[in-house]
Amino acid sequence: MRALTAQWVANAVEGTLAADVDATVTSVVKDSRDAVAGSLYVAFVGERADGHDFVDAAVSAGSTLCLVSQPVAAPHVLVDDVEAALGALARAYLALLRTEGDITVIGITGSNGKTTTKDLLAQVLPNAVAPVGSYNNEIGMPITVLAADSSTRYLVLEMGASGPGHIAYLTSIAPPDIAVVLMVGTAHSGGYAGPDGIAKAKSEIVSGLRPGGVAILNLDDPAVAAMAPLAGRVVTFGFAAGARVRAADANLDHGRASFVPVVSGASGQRVTLTLVGEHHVWNALAALAVAVECGMDPNDAAAKVAAAGPVSEHRMAITERADGVTIIDDSYNASPESMRAAMRALLDVADGGRTIAVVGEMLEMGDASRDAHWDVGYNAVRLGIDYLLVVGEGAKPAFDAAVREGSWGDEAAFVGTIGEARTYLTQRLAAGDTVLVKGSHGSGLYELANELVREDA
Repeated sequence: MRALTAQWVANAVEGTLAADVDATVTSVVKDSRDAVAGSLYVAFVGERADGHDFVDAAVSAGSTLCLVSQPVAAPHVLVDDVEAALGALARAYLALLRTEGDITVIGITGSNGKTTTKDLLAQVLPNAVAPVGSYNNEIGMPITVLAADSSTRYLVLEMGASGPGHIAYLTSIAPPDIAVVLMVGTAHSGGYAGPDGIAKAKSEIVSGLRPGGVAILNLDDPAVAAMAPLAGRVVTFGFAAGARVRAADANLDHGRASFVPVVSGASGQRVTLTLVGEHHVWNALAALAVAVECGMDPNDAAAKVAAAGPVSEHRMAITERADGVTIIDDSYNASPESMRAAMRALLDVADGGRTIAVVGEMLEMGDASRDAHWDVGYNAVRLGIDYLLVVGEGAKPAFDAAVREGSWGDEAAFVGTIGEARTYLTQRLAAGDTVLVKGSHGSGLYELANELVREDA
């Protein structure tokens, strides 16, 4: 972040600067434990904690200014709504950066794949700023914008949504020069009236493009391809023959996909992805399309995309333990589409060895939750997963479906807690087994994944 005066911050958010405050900020934090010298501490009022209670801790750690919605005994800017003020600050700051340098904003959305595609681009594009993890909402995305500075050439942003209008708000803060739509699935479906509502919400990123911007759309997904009329210029990607950036002659080897990249009809050298799972081919193609749009040579871009590895935690991370057990940790998030993709990857990685799928609840599914979890169990049986362990009451329909489809005896099991799941696995795992751990972050299965990976130590 470039240095900003306290008065500049106050003007940007239309807030009231406390008397006699002459401070400069060089970073933004929303947790007092992350405060450092020169940081702006943003005091959110949450369900479990009031950030104003931690102002003193932030200042003691070095924060020179606080953004607050109630007066505090520390240098501050007072506003009515801290969240709205953070968005306004990011909007003004990006506008400032655009006047000072050549910065390209790349917005990425989709029901699955946002973080992976963001991680690929962060490794491929020079002088890029991208969020760590999955900062894709009305708090995380503005903080990512504020992490850029005058030297930033590419600002890569995830734009997520759990309801209509969410992405439109994010594009009002950071209108993208390049908008990527990966797929329309059923993640967070509880916030929408139906599939058409999800597609309309994702299309807000295309409608929010800057004048002259380009939409990069998945031609293999009809709901995404249908967004083309909303953009002035479109670049498509996928397996479809008509895609401008496509994958030809794709195959899998122990879960890792290889393919021949074809850009505008010209074939390149075959590449093999570091990422695990066939579904990552679409993420790689999207990243390749962005890189070429940013002026990179297609062959160089394809090689760099293929070499880029996972960065964010708990996303198809593979650990081969010393005892011969392989752990696939994909426990950061889950949707019906990503569940199916992860199970197929489990089979590919196991390559004939015994497979165990440990699945937790997919959150924010609304009225579709029971059917969505039922499909998880059904698919596990149909795909030929050897053992299915379902964790948590919210995911129990997956167990019921597996039993209904013929997983008798101990082929399917249900436990209520992560501790019980740990005991179940300890008693059964053997050399040659491959274990997939998959669930929404809120299900807590990442704790189990951490324990399983630590076993290797």
